[in-house]
Amino acid sequence: MIYSKNLKKFKKIKHCFFSRKGGFSKGLYKSLNCGRGSKDKKINIRKNLEYISKKMSVKKGNLILMYQTHSNKVIEIKKTNFKKKIFADAIITKMRGLALTVVTADCVPVLIYDINNKIIGCIHAGWKGALNGIIKNTIQKIKRKNKNSQIIASVGPCIGKMSYEVDLDFYKKFINKSQKNKKYFSYKNKIKKIFDLRKFVSDKLLEFKIKVDHVNHDTFIEKTKFFSYRRSSKLRHIDYGRCASSISLV
Repeated sequence: MIYSKNLKKFKKIKHCFFSRKGGFSKGLYKSLNCGRGSKDKKINIRKNLEYISKKMSVKKGNLILMYQTHSNKVIEIKKTNFKKKIFADAIITKMRGLALTVVTADCVPVLIYDINNKIIGCIHAGWKGALNGIIKNTIQKIKRKNKNSQIIASVGPCIGKMSYEVDLDFYKKFINKSQKNKKYFSYKNKIKKIFDLRKFVSDKLLEFKIKVDHVNHDTFIEKTKFFSYRRSSKLRHIDYGRCASSISLV
């Protein structure tokens, strides 16, 4: 269980970036796998999510997860929809007693709090969502609700810069969007670049004058602490687990 120093200061919210430790899953998924889309045993995933619910002090039915699709879609959770399936990559709410939760395995989990208006949110920021505006859409949705917003954000554990090797086609996707994106890439060799996803996501938040802190862990390198899609792929595992990051209004 890992915490943001900035978010920890506020007594009206509870949050946590959970590692892969403390759960019930076995084998590839050992032990706190929260990925409902994984091939792990459903009973183990259910127990793991119940564990997260207890740690976040909410009823198990009030742990709100998304069906994440690497989109730029943001949904506000209200009384009318919090029990429905949520297809999005960011969610926000003013409701108390809910724990908004994002699952990741190299992508960036972002937890958000609007101090003035008591709005919380979480974002699943993979490269596709980040490139296509998931950060911007989330912040604008919060700001449209109240003009006097004061938002802080914490960028959680994700794949580190030196672990994120990409090809030239990947690089061109970002450069075609903006030449300014060159600064997020380092040269490795003629056909490979290194990409700083954490900084890319962080800068998208900073564009809105948001106070940002970092829970700076590399999910690829820290194999005993975090699940990693890329590490599992390189090891030719058949699947991989997902870590949860959660925030709630007390």
